[in-house]
This record gives sequence, structure tokens and C-alpha cells, in this order.
Amino acid sequence: MTTTRTATYLGHARIIRSEELAFEPQEGLRTTVATPVSPEAGATWVTLHVARIAPGETWSPPHTLEEENTAVVFAGSGRLTVDGESRPAGPASAAYAPTGRTLALTADDAGLTVYVWRSPLQQGRRPGADPKVFSSLWDETTRLQGFAGTGQVSAEGRRAAMNFVFWPGSGSCQLCLHCGIQEPGETFNVHLHPDSDEAFIAFEGVGQMYLVDRWVDVAAGDVLYAAPGVLHGARNPHTGPEARRFVTCGGPTPFDPALYDAAGVSTEVI
Repeated sequence: MTTTRTATYLGHARIIRSEELAFEPQEGLRTTVATPVSPEAGATWVTLHVARIAPGETWSPPHTLEEENTAVVFAGSGRLTVDGESRPAGPASAAYAPTGRTLALTADDAGLTVYVWRSPLQQGRRPGADPKVFSSLWDETTRLQGFAGTGQVSAEGRRAAMNFVFWPGSGSCQLCLHCGIQEPGETFNVHLHPDSDEAFIAFEGVGQMYLVDRWVDVAAGDVLYAAPGVLHGARNPHTGPEARRFVTCGGPTPFDPALYDAAGVSTEVI
């Protein structure tokens, strides 16, 4: 297997470096938005926006009544609002807007950079009765630990933990959000989702993402997209006194029950 730090495009899989993101101005605003993942770019289910919201401005992603939206603050500060309910936000804050609810992102004087996942619902899926709409990547209430992958690539020894931020147990029925925390020397092992898009980002630090057949060097802000059936994973190969954790976030859309089965929790949407 080879290792590279350059941009990687492998069929229905790709890693887009943060400096490659193409931002476009939004009408009437100073806010700019890039869209590295979308059905127009070959994705099956998911659209991923990166919004740089100018100080004092509010931006909402375009949506339909049959779509879910999930947002993670990457940098800056402001407020996240779901259908009029609002929370102050900073790095690692997250919001989930179920079908039919509006997501609004407001920057304070520091500006706000937010990654936003969007997806239409599959037929027959509905959000939970009282879904959680605000959280943080650091919420450890429900975790997957010791994940060995799905067998196509040998598991590595020290295994990273994954927080379930929005998931069926919190009322999210399709567009779930997970946070992988790879401490120095740890790996979230290589796996695939047979029926789901995977779109996730490097949120903090430097590390590597596995894509198709190789490990690729990445840094905070980079984006990975893997079509259904494409192998992917994350690891922190760095060790020693200067090594720091490597954090990723995102998730398969629609959610893959295998992850919750591996964690020993129910896949029922509550």
C-alpha cells in the first residue's frame, strides 16, 4: 500500500484538501459556501457544504421538507438554530435539523466556519418522536470502542473510539453523525458500508484516512467521500511526546446498522 499527501480521486471515492475547496458567494451576503460532495459530483445520497459565514450574518442551507440537515462548527463562534430554538456555538458544537425543520447558522464578530451534511429521507423513514437537535462532538454518552473493521483489511492493534453524536438512539433516522477520536498510535479500522455514502472530515490535528487501497495524509479541514462499498478508515500514525490526537467526524448516510450492532446498542429510531 502507498501513502500520499496529495489530492486523491479514486473512482467513486475522493479526498478533497481544504485548500482545494471552491467557495462561491451567496446572493446578498458576504458569506461563501463550497460543496465538495453532492449528487451532482457523483454522490448517491449526501451533500456536504462548507460555509464560511461572515461576521453578523445568518445562512441557512437550501433544503426541502423531505430532507435532514446536520451541522458541525469547525471554527469561530455564533449560534445554531433549529426551528427557532437556538444555542451558542463554537468549535465542535453540532446541530441536527430533522425533516421539515429549518437550520440557521449565525456568526458573531469572529465569523463562523461550519460543515453541513444534507440528505433526503429514504422511503418509509421518519425521525424519532423527540429527536435531540443540539450536541457536541465530545459527547461520550454512547461510544463504539474496539472496532475491528469489516474484514477486508487486517485490523490494527490499538483501536480508536467513536462517539455517536446523532444516531438512531437519539432520534436521527438517516443522517447520523459520529466523531472518531484517534489518540496517538490508534486506528479506526478499515471498513465499508454496502448501502451508504460516507462523507467525513478531518476535524482536528493531522493523521491519515484510508481510501480504497491506501492511506492518505490529511489535516484538519480535509474531506473524504466514499461511495457505497468503498473501503475507508482513519488512523493516527504519530507517536512520541509531540504527538496529538487526530479527530474525524461525519458518518454513513443512510446509517449503517452494523456500527450500532458492533457497539451493542439498538438500531431502533426512538
